[in-house]
Amino acid sequence: MKTKVIITGATGMVGEGVLLECLQHPEVEKVLVINRRPDGVSHAKLREIIHSDFLNLTAIESELKGYDACFFCLGTSSLGKTPEEYKRVTYDLTVGFGKLLAQLNPDMTFCYVTGMGTDSSEKGRVAWARVKGATENALMQQFKKAYMFRPGFMKAMPGQINLNKYYKYFAWVYPIGRALNPSTFCTLKEVGDAMVNAATKGASKKILEVKDIVELARA
Repeated sequence: MKTKVIITGATGMVGEGVLLECLQHPEVEKVLVINRRPDGVSHAKLREIIHSDFLNLTAIESELKGYDACFFCLGTSSLGKTPEEYKRVTYDLTVGFGKLLAQLNPDMTFCYVTGMGTDSSEKGRVAWARVKGATENALMQQFKKAYMFRPGFMKAMPGQINLNKYYKYFAWVYPIGRALNPSTFCTLKEVGDAMVNAATKGASKKILEVKDIVELARA
């Protein structure tokens, strides 16, 4: 049976890449994106909800029922933020969103894009890594099928427009890095495919490093 997917963060690089892969993936039947601003993508599979406050989902709660998976690609850098601001945007927002989805769709698969270096112990010296680790741990408590994606350097999908402002200066590194250090480099197509496979087939690990993402994408 084909899967129905919710995607957040589709106006960012990771979310846009995952969205584009889902729209062309034969196992994905329907995609709902929830954005703060329009992403400009049009497709027969796609529906978009514009919602500004991800900490208060009351107005759109009824629209979130009946989905099989959530690919949560919304995130922010800790640079320029106080610890309280970063925790609010990373932990509070994500865990609150997950709590509601788990109530509405108890059998949902939740795939969360976190990052290399995330601290599962929540006790390390790096603040952002502790917050990400706490977020991962909370989500794995909320969902029976929760998968934490820790990608490194990602190659964009063809046609992407929402790219990190520095991406064009470093894109040339990808083929060299993939050949010399494959445990750090993957493509956004692989991230998208791995998420779809996690939703439709499951995965053997809850926390997926780069090599695990690539392996799951090929499953």
